[in-house]
Amino acid sequence: MAHEMVPYLHILLTLCNMSKQTRYVTTPIYYVNDRPHIGHVYTTTLCDVYARAMRDLGHDVFFLTGTDEHGVKVEQSAIDKGMSPQELADQNSAEFKSIMGMFDLTNDAFIRTTDLEHTRQVQVFVTKLLERGDVYLGTFEGWYDEGQEEYHTETSARDLEYKSPISGKPLVRATEKNYYFKLSAYQERLEQLFKTNPDFVQPSSRRNEVLGRLREGLQDVPISRTNFSWGIPMPGDEEHVIYVWIDALFNYITALGLGDPTSDWYKERSNYWPASYHVIGKEILWFHSVIWPAVLMALEYPLPSCVYAHSFWISEGRKMSKSLGNFIDLETIETYVAEYGMDAWRYYLTTQGPLGATDADFANEKFKEIF
Repeated sequence: MAHEMVPYLHILLTLCNMSKQTRYVTTPIYYVNDRPHIGHVYTTTLCDVYARAMRDLGHDVFFLTGTDEHGVKVEQSAIDKGMSPQELADQNSAEFKSIMGMFDLTNDAFIRTTDLEHTRQVQVFVTKLLERGDVYLGTFEGWYDEGQEEYHTETSARDLEYKSPISGKPLVRATEKNYYFKLSAYQERLEQLFKTNPDFVQPSSRRNEVLGRLREGLQDVPISRTNFSWGIPMPGDEEHVIYVWIDALFNYITALGLGDPTSDWYKERSNYWPASYHVIGKEILWFHSVIWPAVLMALEYPLPSCVYAHSFWISEGRKMSKSLGNFIDLETIETYVAEYGMDAWRYYLTTQGPLGATDADFANEKFKEIF
C-alpha cells in the first residue's frame, strides 16, 4: 500500500551524498530480446522522479538509460524471426526508445551496446584488465542458466535444485574454455566495502542477501563465450566474444566516455562519475553489487554511491505471464494513460510499486481505488 512504499521513495530521494552537486542516475539497460513492459517503465519512471527532484534542487543531473543488444538470445531470436541480429536490435531498441517520449521521461542519453563508441571502449577496458592480470584464460565446468546467460558452480546449482531462480527452467551442464575475471581476488575489499558503507545496497533486505552470498566465498567469473558470434570480439582473441553481462555493465562508464578521453562523451560527461544511483530489478543485484564494484576496483575507478534493487510486479495476485493473459505490456499501459492521464499513472507506479523488499500487485480495481 502507499504508506508502505512512500518511505522507500523518500530513501531513494535522500540517501546518497547530498553535498555532491553532480548527480548521475541510471536504469539497467534493457535487453532487446523482449518488448517493453511495466517493469521497464517502472524502473525508468523511478529514475525520472529522482532526476526531476534533483534538478529542482539545483543539482546538475545526468540520467542514463538504453538497450543491451548482444548475446546468444538476441542471435537466436533473430534467426527465428528471419532477421539479422542487428535488424532485431534496431527494431526493438527503437521501441524501448519510444517509451521515453511516450511517458514524458527526461533521460539525458540513450545508450546502445551496438554503438561504436561503446564497443570500442569495452575493448579498451577489457584490454586493461588483461594487462593488469585481472583476466585470464581458463576452463569452466559447471552449470549454465540459458535464460539468464549466467554460470553456476556445483554448490550454487545444488542450492537452486538445478533450476533457474528466475525462469524455473533446468540448468544445463556445461564445459567451456573462457576468459575469466579474478573476482575471488576482491573478496576482502568487497567485504570491507559493505562494512564501511552500509548504504551501498538498498533496501537493507537486499544488502543482507548479498552479504550472505558474499560470505560463502567468491569464484572467478567468465567474461567470454565461444558458442555464438553476436557480440564484441575479445581483444587479441576473436574466437571469443565478450560475455553480454560485462558488456552491459560497462555502459555506465562508456556512456561518459571514460574509455576514450579524446571523445566528446568524455569532455561533456566524464565529470558525472561516480554514479549516485544504479536503479535495477532484484534479479540482477549480484552483478551490480558484487561483480561490477570489483571490476571498477580493478580499473581503479571510484564506486557508485548506491545500488537500489526494487522487487517485481505481479498482476492480480499472480506472477505475470503472457500465457495467463495478465502481462502488463506497453499496449495495456497506454490504455491506462489514455483513460486516467499520465500523472495518475506515474503516481500509481511511484506510490504502489515494488520499491521495497516485497513484490507489488498491479490490480485494475486497486488502480481505480487509488485514482
